[in-house]
Amino acid sequence: MKIPPFVLASASPARRRLLQTVGIEPIVKPSDFDESQIELSEPAELVKTLAQYKAQTVAPQFESALIMGCDSVLSMNGEIYGKPADTSEAIARWQIMQGNFGDLYTGHALIDVEQNRTLVKSQVTRVYFAQMSDRAILAYVATGEPLKCAGAFAIEGFGSFFVEKIEGCHTNVIGLSLPLLRHMLEELEYDVTDFWQ
Repeated sequence: MKIPPFVLASASPARRRLLQTVGIEPIVKPSDFDESQIELSEPAELVKTLAQYKAQTVAPQFESALIMGCDSVLSMNGEIYGKPADTSEAIARWQIMQGNFGDLYTGHALIDVEQNRTLVKSQVTRVYFAQMSDRAILAYVATGEPLKCAGAFAIEGFGSFFVEKIEGCHTNVIGLSLPLLRHMLEELEYDVTDFWQ
């Protein structure tokens, strides 16, 4: 089987770096899909739906490719959190998160354009946050990192200081579960090693 190019339908530098770290050099084609038009109260369904729309938006640009769409949210106390709108929202969010735990959901949609097949799955990882002083919260938000991330933290950045532990897939918290991607590729009859460069 001819190995198609791997396309990442996401502007997330964290997802791109994650794939590059494990030998996959994706073609990056961020989706221009308007996420605000999707309103679902169940986090797993929300991230799967958004991931699928992102991948579908990019797919028509390719005759042969594997298109990966992803979306992440943090679910906590029955609320769903994406990226905070501004610094004040990020500070308020961390005042709730510190000393607490939440579930990080990532939706994964993989479209094989040539085979005309689509797989959509989600992964969840429980994240336990450290007790934090107001000073630490203000300093962390001042780095700008929380404004770029679902859940207002990056486990691969400054945010790693404030994550006590996780239960589940580590890379899912970065925005793309590598074990889940391997399973999805196998379901489409590829081997992950085919995409190593």
